[in-house]
Order: sequence, then C-alpha cells, then structure tokens
Amino acid sequence: MELGVIGLGRMGQIVVDRVCSAGHDVVAFDVDEAAVERAEATGASGADSLAAMTDQLGAEKRIWLMVPAGDPVDAALDELEPSLDTHDIVVDGGNSHFEDSVRRADGTEAAYLDCGTSGGPAGAELGFSLMVGGPAWAYEELEPVFDAVATGPQGHDRMGESGAGHYVKMVHNGVEYALMQAYGEGFELLQEGRYDLDLESVAKTWNNGAVIRSWLLELCEEAFREEGGDLGDVADHVAGGSTGTWTVQEALEQGVPLPLIYQSLAERFASRNDRFSRRLVNRLRYGFGRHEVRRT
Repeated sequence: MELGVIGLGRMGQIVVDRVCSAGHDVVAFDVDEAAVERAEATGASGADSLAAMTDQLGAEKRIWLMVPAGDPVDAALDELEPSLDTHDIVVDGGNSHFEDSVRRADGTEAAYLDCGTSGGPAGAELGFSLMVGGPAWAYEELEPVFDAVATGPQGHDRMGESGAGHYVKMVHNGVEYALMQAYGEGFELLQEGRYDLDLESVAKTWNNGAVIRSWLLELCEEAFREEGGDLGDVADHVAGGSTGTWTVQEALEQGVPLPLIYQSLAERFASRNDRFSRRLVNRLRYGFGRHEVRRT
C-alpha cells in the first residue's frame, strides 16, 4: 500500500518508520526540510509540498495527518481538498477534539478517519494503540497500515462512526490524568511518611506481581532511578490539560460524575506550589511522551 504522511515530528516519524518497515511505500511531507530528509533516510520518498505529495500518490489516495490539533489540521485539509475525492481516505492521527472531527468528516469529500493515538515514543518499538472512528470501508481498507503502526491487529479497532475514535482517546487521556495523580499522591505519602524509603525499590517491587503494576509505574521507577528519590530539580509544574478539560466538559454535558479525573485536572491547573505528587506527574509525562520536563 502507498501512504502519504503529513507531519514528521516525533509521532509522525514513528508512523513513517513503522509503515516502511512493514513493506509499504510512504511519501512524506513536512514544512521542516530536515524532517523530510530524516524520513527519506528510513525509506520514504520525500515531497517538498503537499501538492507534490499528492502528485506522487496513486489515483486512490491514502493520507495520514500527524500535525498538531486545531488550525493546522484545517489548514492541511484546505490545501488537500482540491486533490481529494470520494475514493480517497484521510486519517487524522492527532489529538483533535471529537466534535472537530465530526465537522471535518462532514466537510471533507474524502472518507475521514479520526484516529486516537496512544503510546508515545515507546510506539517506535512496540507500536501504538489506535482508536479509529469513521466509515467502516475506509477503516477496513487501511487495516494493513493500522496493523503496521499499531502493536499489531489487536492494537487497533474501529470504535464507531465519525468522532468516536477521538472521543475514546479523549476519555483515555482523562483516565491517564487520574492514574498519574494516584501514583503521584501515593509516592508523595511514601516520600513524606515515617520511613526512609527507596522509592525506586518500591516501584520496582510493585511492578513485579502487585495489583497496581503498570507501564506508568515502570516510568515511576525510571524517574526515581534517573532523578533520585526526591526527584532532584524536577519542577512542580504539570503542563497539558486540554484533553482532560474536554473529558470533564463532556462529563458535565452527559451528567456523568468524574470526581477523580476532575480533581487530577484541577491539580494540573493548581501546579504553582511545590507538591511532590505534581513533580512526579511532570516527570511521568516525559517518560511516556517525551514532553519537556520543567525544572527549578
């Protein structure tokens, strides 16, 4: 299969690498020429414009967008629109709001798949978890690509109609907020409590058979190993918040109580005073997403 990939940042490059490694052809574009050169070095064909990219694709175009949510997605679609028809497929693999995805699906002549993507830089080796919304025929057509980008056939599925993929990813991120907050608070009590504990050792022990073992807990172990048990100069400032905010807003609209997710979101917004729990969450975001670690 031939796939056009637009946006060659950290996540977009992983898409290119995994699709090429699976034996598919990739035409890659980014406004950063160096990013295009990196994609070419891993087996993709580079393009110096969106028009050049679509010219290189076949009559039935399959295009994966991995650009920041919001205006960049709309700008890319506007530029692509003259080259697209009903036989083409566009995948939005970013963190778009599900209502924006519904609007784009309605306004785009091509089949539009909203694809929630989870896994961060670890996806380079393991593959991503992909939550896809949109037309069934388009999802089925791209299953070989999804198999390549995800952890395999079990790592992706069609969640439902347009918007469903990004809706599921939105709630996924809300759950992620609450899980990180729980780990942060637990380790804060251990750090401030009555025993002089080696938190790396605690995390390692919990990760071997304990009920609360998880990848996030493995990242706690990594954080304490690399930063020290007191987290060194990791700042009490947790960035992000948009997807958690969307989750809470949707919960209010649906009348569903989400106290843990709401509180974890509030903690992010309140992260202006020194709290060990927020410092750990700050470092965990680096662990799974390689987000910048704010330091004091």
